[in-house]
Amino acid sequence: MFGNWLKTGILMAGIVALFGTIGAALGGGQGMMIALLIAAGMNLYAYWFSDKMVLRMYNAQEVDASSAPQLFNMVHELAQRAQLPMPKVYLIDEEQPNAFATGRNPEHAAVAATTGILRILSARELRGVMAHELAHVKHRDILISTISATIAGAISSIGNFGMMFGSHRNGEGQGNPLAGLLLMIVAPIAAMLIQFAISRAREFEADRGGAEISGDPEALASALDKIHRYARGIPMPTAEAHPATAQMMIANPLSGGNLRGLFSTHPEVGERIARLMAFARG
Repeated sequence: MFGNWLKTGILMAGIVALFGTIGAALGGGQGMMIALLIAAGMNLYAYWFSDKMVLRMYNAQEVDASSAPQLFNMVHELAQRAQLPMPKVYLIDEEQPNAFATGRNPEHAAVAATTGILRILSARELRGVMAHELAHVKHRDILISTISATIAGAISSIGNFGMMFGSHRNGEGQGNPLAGLLLMIVAPIAAMLIQFAISRAREFEADRGGAEISGDPEALASALDKIHRYARGIPMPTAEAHPATAQMMIANPLSGGNLRGLFSTHPEVGERIARLMAFARG
């Protein structure tokens, strides 16, 4: 838990430093001050509201025992088994099978599943997936996972910031030509920050924790195999537009290519399945 807090702090400090450096380069002292204020405000907002921002980004709709009884009751039962507060439950209208957890702590957590995953998985497999997401909540992975997703917005903000100061400094309505190249420089830096903050080992730990919560590691292994096979042929436009959110998903939702591949933080599905099956045998 302390390690996640430390990484969260370093991640936030990295965003502030990144904004300040670029602000100084584009707008001098005034630019640096404005950039630092933006970064500080963004970090404050990210801590309190990043979960709501990500859920809104995916147009997630909250459900309850009457609107989605199977999913809601399943999460309720698993939360009791994990000795966790009942999280909010959301559905995302996306064909790609996937799921994620978000929130700043177990008391303010939410789990979300796509309509696609409800269609392709059996009840047993879906139970394994939801247990995996609750393991993320129990391990307190969700704060750093959700905050790091806001880097996608930070990248856009830096690009807009560069265009604004480019226009101001040349006195014309057009932006600084360098601002057009800014995202090409900043995106890999942001991806490196995410790679630092989000360890691939956390997925193995969530798989193990989910298997313990559900008591059925083979169901999660089967679900991962099925999700991997289906997801490769079904794009998720929101994830493609905001690749930094991909690390929140149980399976990588990105098609890869260009800068998107830099944001991949998921271990190989085959290795995850092998570990789950070994856990089941053990």
